[in-house]
Order: sequence, then structure tokens, then C-alpha cells
Amino acid sequence: MATEFAYPDNASKTESASQEFQTEKMALAMGPSHPSTHGVLRLSLELDGEIVTKCDPVLGYLHRGDEKIAENMTYNQFVPYTDRLDYLAPLANNVAYALAVEKLAKLEVPARCQAIRVIVSELARISAHLLGLGAYGIDVGAWSVFLYAFEEREKLYKLFEELTGARFTTSYTRIGGVARDVPEGWNGRVEAFCDQFLPILEEILGLLTRNKIFQDRTVDVGIISKADAIAYGLTGPNLRGSGVPMDLRKDRPYSGYDQYEFDVPVGAKGDCYDRYLCRGEEMRQSVRIIRQAIKKFPSGAWYNEDAKTIFAPQKAKVLSSMEELINNFMIVTEGPQMPSGEVYFEAEVPKGLLGFFIESKGGGVPYRMKIRSPSFCNLSILPKVCAGNLVADVVSILGSLDFVMGECDR
Repeated sequence: MATEFAYPDNASKTESASQEFQTEKMALAMGPSHPSTHGVLRLSLELDGEIVTKCDPVLGYLHRGDEKIAENMTYNQFVPYTDRLDYLAPLANNVAYALAVEKLAKLEVPARCQAIRVIVSELARISAHLLGLGAYGIDVGAWSVFLYAFEEREKLYKLFEELTGARFTTSYTRIGGVARDVPEGWNGRVEAFCDQFLPILEEILGLLTRNKIFQDRTVDVGIISKADAIAYGLTGPNLRGSGVPMDLRKDRPYSGYDQYEFDVPVGAKGDCYDRYLCRGEEMRQSVRIIRQAIKKFPSGAWYNEDAKTIFAPQKAKVLSSMEELINNFMIVTEGPQMPSGEVYFEAEVPKGLLGFFIESKGGGVPYRMKIRSPSFCNLSILPKVCAGNLVADVVSILGSLDFVMGECDR
């Protein structure tokens, strides 16, 4: 394809013809099996030498169909499927989904349940950001960061296993509560983790923040303006990195987030470096929230005891009461009985805003469900932000967006 150049007005046609030359643009597929695409993402690139002139993200390699699966399952049965959206923060996904269904049912959960949900959501935020940071370090050549980050994630996974019985796909939250109360001493172990984590976090960030190589790969690379971030529907750290201080935990508090003091970090330029700094500060703020939640940790039930048609009774009651056994049988076979209506709820998860639209015609199965996955929306900026950058910068840009393909191909 010919590239046209402008010549001075005083240049003759003969001179113009002699100076004309041809260049060919090259098509390059990055992914779907490329380590820097963080999953089965294919980028269809058009290159002029080392410069990216066009970038089309190609999705759909996972073939998941979560939304249609939800329409053929009871509300409780779909909880494990939310684990597999952003599978780096399953606890946060569980909470977002449960809050959407509870909004449909006009159901309130006790203060103890809210506090548990806040703690697990913030632990999930730290875990997800640690993996994003470690993977980003590998993308730009900092192997040590990955090792430090994964050591801390392993400590978190032990806490998750104590609480939920699983390390990875937790399926902990229930409609109207959580699966079980926190074990004895668990809050103390979470607080001990926070105490030892903050110094290690500073050490991890210290390996990158003033690192010349890391700065060369991220500063003034992949700049997303405030207007573009809003126009393309970016959320989470990617939006806040561009200078938009939107965080639903502050703007539309849920689960008692209005009771906690924390700051919302925002960037100045909107480049890869700003997005990295925002995630680092968010981990500090998550520790701050967790400490407050543990300090104020309320007593009482961890589920709504009045929601007989929604929350399955505890095992001890099922084994000792015929009424509870029948109630459990009805909830398991027919699902929690919901009123007719439409609701939309979104929560601030590590990747951004995770939203659930539910249309109900009554009964225990949703008539329609749609999921707004933050990674899917965040990837929409790629054609805009990659054009004009080097091929090597595409790797930095992808890592800075910190997406997960599990929720893109929902």
C-alpha cells in the first residue's frame, strides 16, 4: 500500500516522482496463544515497520455462554459460575451477583454479613492486583516482582481456603448471606496478614516505581485521555488512571462501604505508569478498609434469618426439623422464589464495574440475565490507544489494562 508524502510547493513534479517510494504494511496476529495477551485474546495488528497503524481485538475463543447458562439454572446454582468470570477475584464476583439478586428480592442482609462481604471483596482486590502486577512485571522484564507477588497471593489463598473450603473457585456468597460464618481466629489471621503485607508491598513497588527500565516502558506510553476513557466505557483503575475519580464504593456505597474511610487514587496523564500507580495505591487502601471492618466487626447472624424462601437453612436445622428439611428441598429443587421485575446492579470489583441485569417473571430461575464485564469494556479502547505505538508498547499497554478473558467471553 502506497504511503503518500507532502512535498514543498516549489518542488517540481519530476523531483516529486523521483523521491516517491513504496512501503508495504504487514499484518501480524498477536495471540490467541501469546503469553502477553493474558489469555485467549487475538490482536490483529497492521504494522508499518515497527509502528502499529491498526489494532483489532478478536474475542470469542472461550465459547462460554454464561448468560444463557444462568437462564437455565436457579439463582443459587449460578453462584459457582460467577467464580469463573474474573477467576482472579471470585469472592468479589460472588458478592456482586448476590447483591443484584437481593436487589430484585428487596432483601437486606445483616451487618455481620455485610462486613464479611467487604473483607472478602477487598482481599480479592489485593489478590487480583498482585497477580496483575506480577504478570505486568514479567511483560516488561521484571521477573522478581512476579515471585514476590505470588508469595503474598499464596498467603491469601490459605486464608480463602480456611473461610470457604476452596482456594480458587470459592462459591462462598449466597443469596441472602454467605455460606458460613468466619472461623474462630480468622479475622486475627487476616489482620496479621495485613500487618506483614504492607512492608512487602512497598518493597514490591520499590522494584518498579523508580526503575529506569520500567519507566521507559510505561511513562508516556498508552495514554488514554479523560474524555476517551469516559467515551469508551472504561471503569476501575483504567478509568481512575486517566483522572476520573469514579469509584462505586464512594459514589453509590453498598454493603456498608459508606462506614469506612479510604481514598480513591487517580492518575494525571492516563498512561501505563499511572494505571500501575493506581493499582499499587488501591492495595494500600484495601488494607485500610479491611482493618476498619475487622475493628468494627459486628456480632449476630451472617445471613437473613427471615428469608425462608430464599436462603437455604443451616445443615444442623435441616437434620433436626421437618419444616426446615422441606424448606431446604424446595429451595434446592425449585430455587429461591423471586418476584417479577427487572433490576440492574453493579459493584466495584478489581477490574472495574461488574454489572448484572436480571429480568424475572417470578419463580426460581431468571428469565433473562446480562452481564456487564469490565474487562470486555476496557478492551474496547485498544484500537484507539495502540495505533501509533511500537509493537513492543502493545505488550505494555495490554499489561496496564489488566484484563481477564474469562469475563470477556462470558
